[in-house]
Amino acid sequence: VARRLSLRKHPECHSMAGGKAIEHLAQTGNQELLTFRLPMRQYRNCDFSFSGLQNVVNNAIVQKEKEEGIQEGEILSCVKDVAAAVQHAVAVHIIQRTYRAMLFCIKNSILPSKNATLVVSGGVASNQYIRKVLQNLADANDFALLCPPPRLCTDNGVMIAWNGIERLRAGLGVLHSTAGVRYEPR
Repeated sequence: VARRLSLRKHPECHSMAGGKAIEHLAQTGNQELLTFRLPMRQYRNCDFSFSGLQNVVNNAIVQKEKEEGIQEGEILSCVKDVAAAVQHAVAVHIIQRTYRAMLFCIKNSILPSKNATLVVSGGVASNQYIRKVLQNLADANDFALLCPPPRLCTDNGVMIAWNGIERLRAGLGVLHSTAGVRYEPR
C-alpha cells in the first residue's frame, strides 16, 4: 500500500520504510472517511490473508486518483485518511483472527489455564496502533502480551537472534553445536 501510494515522495515519509510511513500518516488521518471490507469474512478460522484487502485498497486508490484528477505516482490529498483506514482494517483483521485462535487454544486446553501469553513479533509488532489493540485484546482475555522492543521487530535475523537469547535465558535448549546442521546462505 505504501508503494502504491508513492509514500517515498511524501515529504514526511521519504526516508521511512512502508509500514512506518503508513503508521506515521495514519496518526493524523481519519480512519472513518474510508471503510475497507475485511478479508476472509466468510471463513470462520484463524488464517490471515491480506491479498483481498490489498485489492480493495488498490481499487479505492484508483477511484480517489480519478476523483482528484491525478496520475498514479502522485500524492493523494486524502493519503493520511487512506493510511489510517488501511491500518485500522489490518488491525481489525489481526484482532479477529487472533481472538479466534485464543478461543480455540482455550477450548482445546492447549494453553495453561493461568498465565497464558500472546507473543507478537515481526514487522507488525513494531506498529504501535496494532500493539495497542493487541494489548486490549490480551487484557480483555487475561493474557499477557509479549512483544520484542520495536527496534528488534523489523529484521528477521535480529528477531531470530532475540528468540535465541530468550530461549537461552529460559534454559529452553539452544543449539550448542552446528555439527550436522545444513544451511545455505543466500
